[in-house]
Amino acid sequence: MRVFLLTALTMVAFAANSVLNRMAIVDGGMDAVLFAVLRLLAGAVILAGILLWQKKAFELKADLRPAGVLSLLVYIFGFSVAYIVLPSGVGALLLFGMVQITMFMAAVIEKDVIPAKRWFGTGLAFLGLCWMLWPQPDAETPLMAMGAMLIAGLGWGVYSLVGRSTADPVKATALNFILAAPIGLVLLFLLPADLNAYSAQGVALAVLSGAVTSGLGYALWYSVVPDLGATRAAVAQLSVPVIATIGGAVLLSEAVTLQLLVATVLVLGGVTLAIWRK
Repeated sequence: MRVFLLTALTMVAFAANSVLNRMAIVDGGMDAVLFAVLRLLAGAVILAGILLWQKKAFELKADLRPAGVLSLLVYIFGFSVAYIVLPSGVGALLLFGMVQITMFMAAVIEKDVIPAKRWFGTGLAFLGLCWMLWPQPDAETPLMAMGAMLIAGLGWGVYSLVGRSTADPVKATALNFILAAPIGLVLLFLLPADLNAYSAQGVALAVLSGAVTSGLGYALWYSVVPDLGATRAAVAQLSVPVIATIGGAVLLSEAVTLQLLVATVLVLGGVTLAIWRK
């Protein structure tokens, strides 16, 4: 029950990131790259503060996981850029569909035992993702934005896999953010970003996303991933698009299309089938 509740709380945090990002860019007039950098900085500050409060020290050579830092950067920037165009629910569905594929591939490579029921549930959820990507008549398909989100999903999948071997989730997450933040600052001046495109609302949303739903949320995620395993962790995250869709519809008045509803039903059905235990 504890793992289930912590996982559910983490999924809500993940969905909140999608909604907060869209709110900052659409309503707050925030530049996507600037939002990503502020999110990294806020996460680094709050997690560094927690380490100081807990009087924890780390040795860079012993604690550094370059894959965690790199995958976090790939996820953060791909995520923000994709949400310039994509609605909250669509973006989350693409993101976590790719996460599922990445983590299942890792499980297959590592020769994990995957029950037939979980394979079927995964296939059903993947079918929902394909339906979401299928071009619809009289509808624009933002391929660039979708591609950016799929790349972000690959980054987050790797980030989640790295977290399975983490002994101290808070310290590992803090180190990832602390090392990724200065790299993000450098990228702010290398990537095409409008430094004048910001507002008080956008900055506040970036800080909230970075400090709470990202920094603390990812530390919580690192604490439950070892108990879930690669395949269950992957499938569980496919519940996030449903939460993000509801949040986007309520807070941003985003349209809920028939295509999205069908994809959501397929994804939820696959998730339930894959993680259900007798």
